[in-house]
Amino acid sequence: MTIGIPRALIYWKRPHFWETFFEKLGFKVLLSPSTNKEIVEMGVKVADPETCFSNKVYFGHLTWLDGKCDLIFIPRLKANQERLEYCPKFFGLPDLGKILVKTPILTETFDCRKEETGKTLEKLGKKLKTTTLPPPPKEEIKKAAKIASLKEKELKENEEQDFFKKIQSEKPKIILVSHPYNLYDEYVNLRAKEKLKKLGAEVIFVDEVPLGICQPHQHKSASNIKFHWEFGKEIMEKINTILNYNITGAIEISSFQCGCDAVLKEFVEKEFKQNKIPFLYLMIDEETGEAGIQTRLEAFMDTI
Repeated sequence: MTIGIPRALIYWKRPHFWETFFEKLGFKVLLSPSTNKEIVEMGVKVADPETCFSNKVYFGHLTWLDGKCDLIFIPRLKANQERLEYCPKFFGLPDLGKILVKTPILTETFDCRKEETGKTLEKLGKKLKTTTLPPPPKEEIKKAAKIASLKEKELKENEEQDFFKKIQSEKPKIILVSHPYNLYDEYVNLRAKEKLKKLGAEVIFVDEVPLGICQPHQHKSASNIKFHWEFGKEIMEKINTILNYNITGAIEISSFQCGCDAVLKEFVEKEFKQNKIPFLYLMIDEETGEAGIQTRLEAFMDTI
């Protein structure tokens, strides 16, 4: 049995976790390819006009997988271990998937307000049965989840090591603030990291910033607001950490039609500007051109 996983949106919340989990249970995994023009066009074609750009990209990956695997995995993410909610658009993804593609959808609801992740993974594992084989035993599911978590932890530790190397660089240090599915998808962000590097910057993703590290000095805090969104809390905490270091500038990248970012952006910008750090806001969608982004990045670096 082959399980397809769209390499977009919620995939980047736990990259490499899900394919490791399913592979350790003995299943083949088919990841959709890196985002490209064809995939984006497929997503735009099936999405309604009010859909945010990130969801359009996801729909393109979903459509690409249709007919190429036995099941497509779309978890329903509702709340994390801190009982904070994910983006509301995540809630309905499995239902939309059943409408958009003919391939059966494999899903389970991950809501830590009601049930710990380990229990939900066991319920997910029980659905992994074929006409000839029963679902994997509970012990195998736990073992697969543990191995996947260890790999996830290892990748996060490598990111933290890279962060401390970058923060000591003598180059202008630019922090990119966005959701992981915008940061790590080079096609979506129009290779912003690559462009900034060519302009002489040391680029740090906000996702790379470790929490709970020793802070060299205190900074001014623009707001103590508490978000009910998991990404809002995480991004603001990481910004509060990075502001304790010598950051040259900050750039926030947001998908067009993202309602959550429309709120969060005001607090992110205020935090940097109150600490006198140059700030640039970039809005991206399927019509955004590389030339326009290049010009704005060049002007930003010239200003710095």
